[in-house]
Amino acid sequence: MDMAVVELSRLQFALTALYHFLFVPLTLGLSFMLVIMESLYVMTDRPVWRQVTRFWAKLFAINFVLGVATGLTMEFEFGTNWAYYSHYVGDIFGAPLAIEGLMAFFLEATFVGVMFFGWDKLSKQAHLFTTFMVALGSNLSALWILVANGWMQHPTGSAFNPATMRMEVTDFAAVIFNPVAQAKFVHTVSAGYVTASVFVLGVSCYFMLKGKWLPLARRSFTVAAAFGLASSLSVVVLGDESGYALTDNQRMKLAAIEAMWHTEPAPAGIDVFGLPSNSRHETAYEIKIPYVLGLISTRSLTGEVTGITELVDQARARIGHGILAYDAVERLKKNRNDLAARAQFEEAKGDLGYALLLKRFVADPRRADAATIDKAAWSTVPNVPAMFWVFRVMAGLGFGFIAFFGLAFWFATKRQFDRRWFQRIALWIIPLPWLAAEFGWVLAEIGRQPWAIDGVLPTFLGTSDLSIAQLWTTIAGFTLLYGTLAVIEVRLMLQAIGKGPDPVTEPMDEAGPSYPGGYAPLAAE
Repeated sequence: MDMAVVELSRLQFALTALYHFLFVPLTLGLSFMLVIMESLYVMTDRPVWRQVTRFWAKLFAINFVLGVATGLTMEFEFGTNWAYYSHYVGDIFGAPLAIEGLMAFFLEATFVGVMFFGWDKLSKQAHLFTTFMVALGSNLSALWILVANGWMQHPTGSAFNPATMRMEVTDFAAVIFNPVAQAKFVHTVSAGYVTASVFVLGVSCYFMLKGKWLPLARRSFTVAAAFGLASSLSVVVLGDESGYALTDNQRMKLAAIEAMWHTEPAPAGIDVFGLPSNSRHETAYEIKIPYVLGLISTRSLTGEVTGITELVDQARARIGHGILAYDAVERLKKNRNDLAARAQFEEAKGDLGYALLLKRFVADPRRADAATIDKAAWSTVPNVPAMFWVFRVMAGLGFGFIAFFGLAFWFATKRQFDRRWFQRIALWIIPLPWLAAEFGWVLAEIGRQPWAIDGVLPTFLGTSDLSIAQLWTTIAGFTLLYGTLAVIEVRLMLQAIGKGPDPVTEPMDEAGPSYPGGYAPLAAE
């Protein structure tokens, strides 16, 4: 196994996925913010709300188009870069992706055209319905993608079939209602809502700093403050639920996040600071708060959080047991009617994936010695320092957003939009939700290593037969292409923001007429 090919394949997919995920959160959040803004237009019949909705819809369109373009690349990569992965688990993993395309993407793509070109052709209520369907399609798309990803994290509702040498669905309902997938979905979409709220609030503050389009800016500020406060609270609460799901389903990931090398007496404490080391299997300079981790992860005073060392011991035992399953599969390849091999496989099949970890070190897992088994067992530990700090930065940003939106909501309710120091802060923090979202993705994917499918298929076995030169060429090509698209995205966004909203051609509301460029006296507020 050429690990350079594996690592380059991972790097290419990570680059394309991280770039694509720059667009996803904003699409998810802006879509429902458009529904809120247009609902206010329908309820109040004030043209300023139509102006507000159409302006943000323009920015949504730019982001949506580039998000679709970058997302298509990733689906092709499963076939080009991860051929054996696609062969081994394609029957399961491919189903949610197919449903996403047929149900969510077609729904979203159909109604998005009606939303943009139907303003003067549909009634207000009918156009609001199309906007809602675009938002529904966007969020359903995220649901099915995260069902697929959640199955990678916790492969329920499936089993290995020695007759076909592939994983197959045994319970599709279990795949859909996977607790890890459901927790990831609600947490991810809430993070998208926070991202959009920070973006809208920041742009609105920019307009107010410049003294431009104040009616639009103040209304957008108010919507973003309220929506963002609710969303940021949801992110923290649902993030806690996502962490709770790790206790039963991804214990190694939880232990790595907390750099817990050894099981502690319940309830375990949580580290707020430390310097973990994968090589020394310890965390230096720990600052620990007693009991908190046990309370969060088990919802009890008696629940135990298993440490990394103990989980490695369990992995060692499962590897040894999995060798029996591997041996049975090899015998069944030669004789499908071997009843003894069939019985041996049925007894040990749950640990087959652990035996496959040995293929990184030895061609035939049945020939592995104790030292090789020990090495494979320790390979189940992800990069603990990266997990530890990525999580703490992400969590810190999450609590920071609650404070930020709480202050914004206070200013909005008091109609105190002229706090220039706050407006400048709102501009500076625009990139931070994207940083938090990308860190969340990194946490989920690094935390699953060394597995492509947790406990089932090691990452190094999933790649295609590619050369290093081919991988470097495509990485360079994607970097150039995506770099160009990034420039286009930023330039189009800045142009749209600089141009501002379309002028209102009818009275802003009952208080008076419209003004050039969308200006209106405060009486019209």
